[in-house]
This record gives sequence, C-alpha cells and structure tokens, in this order.
Amino acid sequence: MVTLKQIAEKLNISITTVSKALKDYPDVSKKTRKLVRETASMLHYKPNSFAVNLRTKESKTIGLIIPEIVHHFFSSVIKGIISQAEKKGYLVITLQSNESYELEKQQIELLLNKRVDGILISLANGTADYKHLSEIIENDTPLVMFDKIAKVVKCSKVIIDDRKAAYKATQHLIDIGCKRIAHFRGPLLPQNSIDRFLGYKQALLDNNISYDSSLVYLLNDMSFEEGKFYANQLLQDHKDVDGIFINTDLVAIGAITEFNKQGIKIPEQINIVGFSNWFMASVISPSLTTINQPGFDMGKKAFKILYKEIKDKKEKKSIVYRDEILETDLVLRESTKN
Repeated sequence: MVTLKQIAEKLNISITTVSKALKDYPDVSKKTRKLVRETASMLHYKPNSFAVNLRTKESKTIGLIIPEIVHHFFSSVIKGIISQAEKKGYLVITLQSNESYELEKQQIELLLNKRVDGILISLANGTADYKHLSEIIENDTPLVMFDKIAKVVKCSKVIIDDRKAAYKATQHLIDIGCKRIAHFRGPLLPQNSIDRFLGYKQALLDNNISYDSSLVYLLNDMSFEEGKFYANQLLQDHKDVDGIFINTDLVAIGAITEFNKQGIKIPEQINIVGFSNWFMASVISPSLTTINQPGFDMGKKAFKILYKEIKDKKEKKSIVYRDEILETDLVLRESTKN
C-alpha cells in the first residue's frame, strides 16, 4: 500500500505537510494541497483506516444481531440501520442468532472481541438469561435493543406498543361481529409475544367476551407450516370460531392457505388479522388484514440512538437511556369483513 512517506519523498516535502494537505489544513498553501491530492490520487493512496481507528479509539463498526435475516420485518430493519450507518461512515457487522440463546452469547463475545463501537440486538426466542447482555454494558459498549427486548436490561430500546397493537387487531374483529376469537401466539419467552397475547386477552375482557384458554394456540417456529397445521387443528377443535388474531403474517398466510384448501370461506366463515404487514400479505388471496409494523423506521431510530450514545461516550458525557415507542396502524384488507 502507498504510504504518506512515499508521497512525501516523491514531492520532496515532509510527511507532516502531506498529512496536513490531505486533511485540508489552512497552514498549507492551496497549491501544495492541490499537488498532494493529485499525487495521492495518481498513486492510488488509501488512508490506513486501522491506524486512524487506533488513534481515534474507534473501530467505525457496529454489531447487529437479529433472529432471522430472511424475515421480512428484520430485512426492513437492516435496511433502516444501514441507511443511517452509511451516512456516518459505519460498517455494520450483521449476525443471525437463528433464535438460539447459545449462538447469541457467542456472537456477543465475538463482537466484543472485535471491539465494535456499539451493538444493536433483537433477542432470540430462546433467550431467558441476560448475563451476556450485562457484559456488553460492563464492557462500556453502548447497547440498543429493538423489537424483541428484555425489560430488565438497563439500556435504550426501540419498540412498538405490542399490547396496544394486538388490542387494536382484536378490537377490529369484535367490531365486525366476531364472538369466538382464537389467537395463534408465539413462544412464551419473547416480550412481544407476551404483550400481543395480553392485548388480545384485554380486548376480549373489555368487550364482555369470556376468555377461553382453549382458543389460544402456542406456536414455536412461527412458520408457514405451523400456520397450516394449527388452522387444521382449529377446525377440528372449534368449528364455531369466527375470528383469529395471529401473531405474525407468515403464520397467518399458512392458515389462509389451509382454509382455502379445505373450502373455508374467508371472511364469510372466518375472519383473520395478522401482524407485521409483510409484502405477501397484500398478494395472498384473500389479502390479509394486518398490523403494520414499521421495520425500516425502527432500524433508523435504533441506529440514531446508538450513534448518539457512541458519541456521548467518546465525549465522556453521561449516557441517558431511552425507550422509543413507534406507532403502528391497522391495514384493512379482504380477510376481514368491511
């Protein structure tokens, strides 16, 4: 690689003058600055980012850990994060925990060893112990959690009000006349799965509809195949169900596929509301009524908060943790009655 010394020798000037010229210092003449830049360009000089990072004590990289990269919501979050990181000259190391607590722990250790400037994380479904997250904070590395969070961990968080959104989804089913409303919920551990279940339950109680635990189906993988399986199970268990609030769109699309296969008319016989507003929700037949979850905005906001905390740390300012709650809205489509 071309060095400052080589440029200096070629122009017969000092290394200090070359360095200052490339940084546009005013105490170097315009003529010299122009000559140095032209020579650097001709020699294909690239600044040694590693040396710069050592000097500034910054790696200009952040770590991002998400449960799934291919998931529509998380891919939107990644785009939002990268759109902001690039503006600030940051590289984003993106890792997939695959919903594994053990893998998540290993990935955090890897990122800390890489001395990233900060970490963004959405927890795996299997994460029940948070010691590895505390180690990030003890390491004095800024941490921002988003979507799937741990309330007990002291750090900034970017979320939606899952309970309020689930309440809104269930209330819509009640408003269009549904009396027997099932819920396909996610695993027991993630906070957003808990909150969506609680929102569903509260909407029933507020409308004087008795809560029936047999109408709640606990899913593990939150997959298309599980959507099909539990739709079939629901038809065997409860032929009188006229509405379902489903924890995520992928599962809801699996359910719609199974109902279509069995000749169940949607929404005449059963109404369905999903969650996330995945692009497939608008092209499945019938199209899916769902909660719009702002993944791109969540990614942008998460990075902005992390970047501020990185700056505050560098300037030796106190970091003030904050909870940012983004708005959601109900997107009405064909899977529920008008």
